[in-house]
Amino acid sequence: MADGPEIVYLFWPVLMAYVRIATHAGIFRAPLDPENAMANVEALVALPHVQSPGEQARFWPTFRSVALHSSARGNLVPDAHLVALMRQTAVPTISTHVPAFRVFDGIEGRDPSGDVDRVSAVVMG
Repeated sequence: MADGPEIVYLFWPVLMAYVRIATHAGIFRAPLDPENAMANVEALVALPHVQSPGEQARFWPTFRSVALHSSARGNLVPDAHLVALMRQTAVPTISTHVPAFRVFDGIEGRDPSGDVDRVSAVVMG
């Protein structure tokens, strides 16, 4: 996806999660230092086909609707945040291995490994 030319949306919560995970000594024996992890983010967002939108005006009502409709709580709250961002920017598809996105209506999930059995074509609540 980084090679383009298709537009890629990297929402800020995903980029922050990358920095959190890539620098976490409890996850990696040799985690990246913050400077290198941030340099990776900067290299990605500098690509001409990568967009990094954030919350827009009236984000809260969108998030509230997504969260309440999916009964988001605990670990599902950050996923509801991403879905609300997707709705605000009219991004209908997410590349993920995470099956939790199936609880959100109207979101198409694509497993980046190409395993169509892991993520349904249309994510349903």
